[in-house]
Amino acid sequence: DRMSNRSLSPGRIRANLWILWFTRRWLRVILVFLGLYSTLPFAAPILMRVGARDLAQVLYTFYSPFCHQFAFRSLFLFGEQAAYPRSISQTDLIPFEEAVRGSPEFEQALRQAAEFFRLNDPNIISDFNPYVFSPLLQISARFFPGDEQMGYKTALCARDVAIYLAMFIGGLIYSLPAVRRRLRPAPILLYIFLGLGPIGIDGLSQLLGYPPFNLWEPRETKPFFRVLTGVVFGLMNVWIGFPYLELSMRESRDRIRAKLAKVGVRT
Repeated sequence: DRMSNRSLSPGRIRANLWILWFTRRWLRVILVFLGLYSTLPFAAPILMRVGARDLAQVLYTFYSPFCHQFAFRSLFLFGEQAAYPRSISQTDLIPFEEAVRGSPEFEQALRQAAEFFRLNDPNIISDFNPYVFSPLLQISARFFPGDEQMGYKTALCARDVAIYLAMFIGGLIYSLPAVRRRLRPAPILLYIFLGLGPIGIDGLSQLLGYPPFNLWEPRETKPFFRVLTGVVFGLMNVWIGFPYLELSMRESRDRIRAKLAKVGVRT
C-alpha cells in the first residue's frame, strides 16, 4: 500500500479524478458541445437580421476554418427561399446566379474576393460571370452573408448544419436510458453503406466534375439531398460511435476506480 501511495502523486490522483468525472459525464459534455456547435450557426442570420452585423461576423469567422460557407450551398433565413442553389442543380428554386444579380451586398463580397486574390481590374463587377464556376465565385460566395431580399445564410453550409444537428438529436435519443442500455454499435458494413456511401458519392461526384479533374460535366446537388445525406451521416455517426464510447468510458471508469481504491481514495 505504501508503494502504491508513492507511485501515485497528488497531481496524478487529481488527474485520475478528473478523468473519472469525465467518464461519468461524457455524454452530457458531448451533448452540450454538439448543441452549441449545431445551433450557433443559426444565430448568425438572426444577428444579421436585427442589425448586429459585427456579432454575426464573429460567428461567420469562427466557423470559417471548418466549412467552405459557399452561399449557394447554404441555408438562408428571413428571405424568399431557404436555399439558392446554382442553376445547374436544376431545381424550381430561384438560382443563386439570378438571386445575386444587382445585389450591393454581393458586389461588396465580390470586391472583397478581388482583394483576396489581389486583382486590380476596375471592371471586376461588370465582367464577372456568376454562371462560371471559378475561384472568384467561390470566395465571393464565401464572403457573401446574404441581403434583405435573399435573407441571410447560416454560418455552416446546409450539409454541415444537417450533420451536427442530426448528431445532437441522435445523441439526445441515445441519452434515453432504455436506448442507452440496449443500443449496440452499428455494423461496420451498414455504416459504410448508409453513413459514408451517400455523402461520399455525392461529394466526390461534385468534386471530380470541376477543375483540375473535369472527369464529367459539373453537377450541383439539390439542397434537399445535401440535407438528407448530412442527416443520415450524422445519425450513423452516433449509432456507431456512441455505443463504443460508452463501452470505452465504462472500462476506463472501472480501471481508474480500482487504481484509486488501492491508494485509499474513495470514488
